[in-house]
Amino acid sequence: MVPALRYLGSVCGRARGIFPGGFSAARTPESGKSRLLCQGGRRASTSSFDIVIIGGGIVGLASARALILRHPALSIGVLEKEKDLAVHQTGHNSGVIHSGIYYKPESLKAKLCVQGAALIYEYCNQKGISYKQCGKLIVAVEQEEIPRLQALYERGLQNGVQGLRLIQQEDIKKKEPYCRGLMAIDCPYTGIVDYRQVALSFAKDFQEAGGSILTSFEVEDIEMARESPSRSKDGMKYPIVIRNTKGEEVLCQYVVTCAGLYSDRISELSGCNPNPRIVPFRGDYLVLKPEKRYLVKGNIYPVPDSRFPFLGVHFTPRMDGNIWLGPNAVLAFKREGYRPFDFSARDIMDIIIKSGLIKLVFQNFSYGVNEIYKACFLSATVKHLQKFIPEITISDILRGPAGVRAQALDRDGNLIEDFVFDGGVGDIGNRILHVRNAPSPAATSSLAISGMIADEVQQRFKL
Repeated sequence: MVPALRYLGSVCGRARGIFPGGFSAARTPESGKSRLLCQGGRRASTSSFDIVIIGGGIVGLASARALILRHPALSIGVLEKEKDLAVHQTGHNSGVIHSGIYYKPESLKAKLCVQGAALIYEYCNQKGISYKQCGKLIVAVEQEEIPRLQALYERGLQNGVQGLRLIQQEDIKKKEPYCRGLMAIDCPYTGIVDYRQVALSFAKDFQEAGGSILTSFEVEDIEMARESPSRSKDGMKYPIVIRNTKGEEVLCQYVVTCAGLYSDRISELSGCNPNPRIVPFRGDYLVLKPEKRYLVKGNIYPVPDSRFPFLGVHFTPRMDGNIWLGPNAVLAFKREGYRPFDFSARDIMDIIIKSGLIKLVFQNFSYGVNEIYKACFLSATVKHLQKFIPEITISDILRGPAGVRAQALDRDGNLIEDFVFDGGVGDIGNRILHVRNAPSPAATSSLAISGMIADEVQQRFKL
């Protein structure tokens, strides 16, 4: 096994069961059947694969691409519950190419981010995908923030982040004329990109190499094949059966799951350990009106407070010219709940009963109340933004889009901050690898993660 991977103890066996209310796959208008996106692939017409990847987000697609480029003789398929690819976390994030400054030195998160950023820039250059290396300022606006800023700078140097420098007020003004601050870290290596465009390019690479993608395939059941006169040959070669809500089946030898917001449920569905549980946090963005976009040139971030679990509200330019302000971080009442009143009784019961959310709330009560208050009252968010750019007023902003973050949480209410990969034992467990936690900056790190997953698949399954 790759020693850097973090594993959870689990016992996997044959798992069956209905998956009500979990995935809500979009059906094709014509028949409601799963759609095969790759018509020209080497195995496009078959429902049997050597390897199946569950999840068509950026991590799943990058992993599928890495596997088929490394093992071109294998048949590999991707199953995605929606009718389109990369529509959830990949399609709702800020689009920032992170430099790797925030993460604990020597952690997997730090290593994969620094490596992943370099790979993303290289890939975009190769494919002609537009990006902007617009940089980032992490700005201290209060005197008590300066020691934390200096410690963060040292951390970035330890992580090998390129081009970092500490700058004073006059240099802040040169980079961001409308931003006030006492001191800042200049991160010139930070950039922005449309990650959904990147993910779709991964999918194209995968298909052109012979891979197959099935959309509108909502996984309901994973089990070992039962031998029968009609299935005995396939049952021996492809012992795992993956069934969707429409009763369609895909047979395979091995499974890699990259299910994002549903990673715990897919793990449990396969008979593996459901912990850590996923708790969805919604992040609401505001948008700067077009006539005020001149106020922001690059990314502007606050100095993170280690007492609280999220980075805080920041200024983020987008590839389309918009400027996003945010996000906040509030509990979502549905795993794909992008609107404040989206609600799923099943998701809420899972959060309350099965996760450590209650302990997390007590540990961060004041922070949570403040985030809810800012979500409800724009003036509170504007007051925070004015610490950095005093010229911004409430009339300069509009409510914008939202994303939902899949936050892994242990039963003690601790946020799982690093990447977690989970295998198991038993008939299915020996043939499955779960990507259980791929937190931000997973999009930045996607190509680096995919290489690690391909290494682990090769070693674990002896390909």
